[in-house]
Amino acid sequence: MSEKDNIYAAPHATIAGFTFDENVVRVFPDMIQRSVPGYGTIIAMTGVLAERYALPHTQCYDLGCSLGASTLSMRHYLEERFGERDCRIVAVDNSPAMIERCRELIARDAHRTPVELRLGDICDIDIVDASVAVLNFTLQFVPLAQRETLLTRIGANMRPGGVLVLSEKIRFEDEHLQQLNTDLHHTFKRANGYSDLEISQKRSALDNVLLPETIATHTERLRRAGFTSVDVWFQCFNFASLVAIR
Repeated sequence: MSEKDNIYAAPHATIAGFTFDENVVRVFPDMIQRSVPGYGTIIAMTGVLAERYALPHTQCYDLGCSLGASTLSMRHYLEERFGERDCRIVAVDNSPAMIERCRELIARDAHRTPVELRLGDICDIDIVDASVAVLNFTLQFVPLAQRETLLTRIGANMRPGGVLVLSEKIRFEDEHLQQLNTDLHHTFKRANGYSDLEISQKRSALDNVLLPETIATHTERLRRAGFTSVDVWFQCFNFASLVAIR
């Protein structure tokens, strides 16, 4: 069971850059539920989208899988709605602590769709015959210069009609909207029990680590990467999820 996130509850003399280490793994489910509005909906609908677009004899990629929430959602829908389908989920993360805990959670899951866990950088792994690819709050941690190359490689190795789910923290060109949505997000976190100290220290830790972009930037990049239909299907404050069809 997840512990309560209190990583930034006490004052830190210095704020190191945010990393997905053992301390974060220990509290990650609590952290992300209390920090990301609509997270549960996004994860559940990732499974629904996989159900619709996954094809037999193809692979479904969970890129930046963390503890495997998207993987488990896809696994549930692929099996419960269609029976055992001849496709496989490939779940990738570059955090050894995340992969180890993810392995434990998948081992406890009763569903049988095959899952291959890989420890590695999503910018380096091979994408092979994909029908579904998921980047749920992952691209925002990829260096800006590598994002288009990654998405282009995904698009080039995806079956026509396949789907990419891209969920991100976003920013706004309009400064008023940027400030409004930042304030609303902080209010959301306070309502979930985070103090102003925790909010401030977490934000400092994420500076220069999590680099958000506008929806327009994401949309244009996805189209250049070969996705023909791109739109936002979910948004709450400064968090959004896009669906892109190959």
